[in-house]
Amino acid sequence: MTESILRLTVNGALHTVVTSSHRTLLEVLRKDLDMTGTKHGCDLGECGACTVLVDSKPMLSCITLASQVEGREITTIEGLSDGPFPDELQTAFSELGAAQCGYCTPGMILSSRSLLDTNPDPTTDDINEALAGNLCRCTGYVAIISAVHLAATRTLGRAE
Repeated sequence: MTESILRLTVNGALHTVVTSSHRTLLEVLRKDLDMTGTKHGCDLGECGACTVLVDSKPMLSCITLASQVEGREITTIEGLSDGPFPDELQTAFSELGAAQCGYCTPGMILSSRSLLDTNPDPTTDDINEALAGNLCRCTGYVAIISAVHLAATRTLGRAE
């Protein structure tokens, strides 16, 4: 196995790690950078628990080699808040109980953030499509979809 030095920009900060070429972004985030908000789910790219944003687009970190994202901007759930102020989606998920066990929540929120960044006033169909790669066993999705709508409403400054 070849080890190499990777320079990864995660949540706006440059990190240098020495790692094997076969390691996934998920492994590097959780084990080397201690960013455990990104969840380890299926290891097959099917559940979405490991979703992060790479250049503002959702990416499954369990099937992405860390070396593939060198030089790109990676955002994890830890980087979504603005200091002590949570992202509007984090607040909406909390208020509406859209996180029950919470395992899928980081991936759901990051996929939703990517959607709202490109479509600030999504329809329910838009939200369903954006979240199609994120599975939840607890909520039934109703509260999750409502939370995305609430965050969009607040971001656009409309009355709730």
